[in-house]
Order: sequence, then structure tokens, then C-alpha cells
Amino acid sequence: MEGFDVTKNQNGEISILALKGYLDAHTAPELENAFQQLVDEKKYRIVVNFRDLSYISSAGLGVFMGFIEDVRNHGGDIKLTNMTPKIFRVFDLLGFPTLYDIVDEEQSAIEKFNNA
Repeated sequence: MEGFDVTKNQNGEISILALKGYLDAHTAPELENAFQQLVDEKKYRIVVNFRDLSYISSAGLGVFMGFIEDVRNHGGDIKLTNMTPKIFRVFDLLGFPTLYDIVDEEQSAIEKFNNA
């Protein structure tokens, strides 16, 4: 069983969550906690980097749905970057590209925030 890890970094006003491993029903609470911490700290400009994520389940996707409204209500956003084609397909099937800003590179997402 592959594990899951969330690494949190700051780039000025922007919080970056880097995901690694398997995001499923067992590991989704870890990501929930990371998001909740950012919201509690009033950090609403969030970039999630999927470069090292190898799997995401519906439970993992649910975490994003659970926080996007709260984040946007506070004038922020969650931007998604560096998805592998396999991970992007999962998001695409569920219509996420119409709800979220999905960009190729973390730097592009940061620039989008800075230019907003």
C-alpha cells in the first residue's frame, strides 16, 4: 500500500500544497487537514501541485469540492497544477476543468494569482 504525503510551502501570499502518493478514502483526511489549516489561517490563495500524485479516488476529489466554496467566498481560489495525464483524466471526467483553474506549471498558477 502506497502512502500519501502533503507538503506545505509559502510563496508570498500564496500557499502551495504538493501532493505525493495515493489520495484515497484513507488518506483524504490528511489533505482535508491541510486545507482546513490554511482556511483557519485565512490563507485563501492556494495552489495544489499534483506532480508526485500517482492516484486519486472520489474521496480525494471530494476534499476539493468541500473547500472551494469557502475559499472563493473569501476572495481566494484553489488552482491545480502539474497533473499527469492519468490524474487529469479523472478530474476531466467529473467536469473539474469548468470549476477549477487547471494549469500545467506551478509558476503559471502563481502568476495568475499575482496578476489577478
